[in-house]
Amino acid sequence: MLVAEIADVGKALREQIARVVMGHDSRVELLFASWLAAGHVLLEGVPGTAKTLLARSVAKSLQLQFRRIQFTPDLMPADVLGTSLFDFQSGRFTLSRGPIFTELLLADEINRTPPKTQSALLEAMQERSVTLDGTTHALGEAFFVIATQNPIEQEGTYPLPEAQLDRFLLKLRIGYPSRDDELRMASVHGRTVPDLDGFALQPLVGNEFLLAARAAVHGVRIEEDVRSYVVDIVRATREHAALRCGASPRAVNMLAAASRALAAVQGMDYVIPDHVQQLAVSLLAHRVVLTPAAEIEGQAATAVIEQVVQQIKAPR
Repeated sequence: MLVAEIADVGKALREQIARVVMGHDSRVELLFASWLAAGHVLLEGVPGTAKTLLARSVAKSLQLQFRRIQFTPDLMPADVLGTSLFDFQSGRFTLSRGPIFTELLLADEINRTPPKTQSALLEAMQERSVTLDGTTHALGEAFFVIATQNPIEQEGTYPLPEAQLDRFLLKLRIGYPSRDDELRMASVHGRTVPDLDGFALQPLVGNEFLLAARAAVHGVRIEEDVRSYVVDIVRATREHAALRCGASPRAVNMLAAASRALAAVQGMDYVIPDHVQQLAVSLLAHRVVLTPAAEIEGQAATAVIEQVVQQIKAPR
């Protein structure tokens, strides 16, 4: 597969989803790049900004099996993973698979469930497998988690621990659309609950696409000077005065891999500094920890990462 084919799919994906979800073209591009890079995405936005609709549209366009879990305080790990039930007819235990056995899992309001249940996703997101009763079950190469959380409502929530946040390749903030986009919404969406069937979204890829596309992404070149640029940005987060904890070495690999995927989605077979810069905030901001003094001053991790990127000289 050529990079140009991946770019064509990316363009078709943006155009198709733009008929349903207005004003999120750049986020659709990053979601597609994340899937190609075998990463997961955390969407953060206030209610009503089409986070769920965006996930459903991506699943239908990429022909992925879709399941949604509404995370609540009383949700248990077995509600996510499944459990073994005794079959009286056969006299044996049989596995009743939970909703995590899918291709695109929407973990809705993931921070509303306690850490015990949040941790049920750790193995699945890292290793794409689930272990139940000592038996490991594969989830498949296409397994992709899109999680959502509300940034303003904190009562009754459980902040995601660093180990969970690190499982997400990108954290994308979903803001309000422009006035023109909202005018389009008012004319297109005639129901309080949008009906995807009414938009006739077509599957853009088949089951064989993913492995071929990932092989093509792996072949995207990243020259020595750009690799050094990636390393310098990540290392600079560990030395910034406003950060108590910088990004880990794993972030270097993630930033390089995501840059390759984004380059392919944009039709290029090599990575340029612009790709790294486009991803830096979304990939690094949720992996760093502010100092208490920076928090008191009201600094944001996103602003700190922007400062870091501006301070590191990009190769020509």
